[in-house]
Amino acid sequence: MVSELWNESDAGVLRLPSGRAVRGRGLRHPMDPTAPLPSYGVYLLGKRPPEGPWESDWIRWPDFRLPADRTAARAALVVAWERAAGERVEIACGGGRGRTGTALACLAVLDGVPAGEAVAYVRRHYDRHAVETPWQRRYVRRFGEG
Repeated sequence: MVSELWNESDAGVLRLPSGRAVRGRGLRHPMDPTAPLPSYGVYLLGKRPPEGPWESDWIRWPDFRLPADRTAARAALVVAWERAAGERVEIACGGGRGRTGTALACLAVLDGVPAGEAVAYVRRHYDRHAVETPWQRRYVRRFGEG
């Protein structure tokens, strides 16, 4: 249902080539009280976040690092990409750039963006500083290998 999806004008929204939209966000920054709430979130943090009013999953992913369990991370990102077809999905870490940008680039790969171009796609359409470390860029390239 269209009323359940993000608008491209909403802060942090990345439109994927398929038309799916996902919001990236930094949890250290207060959420705009007028912004729509997600229906599902994936949180990329070193420790479990507090429960929120919407359904969510947690990927243990320390700052500036990679997911502790890459198989579980892939599964959660596939679910997020699938749900983004008809729901407001949010991907968030502390600052909203490194881990969030990496996860958004992985969603872009799932959406058909070649793995070698996904970081540039996210930097162009989400945040020019997204995906902060060389190992995060390598993770995205390897994410395309399946």
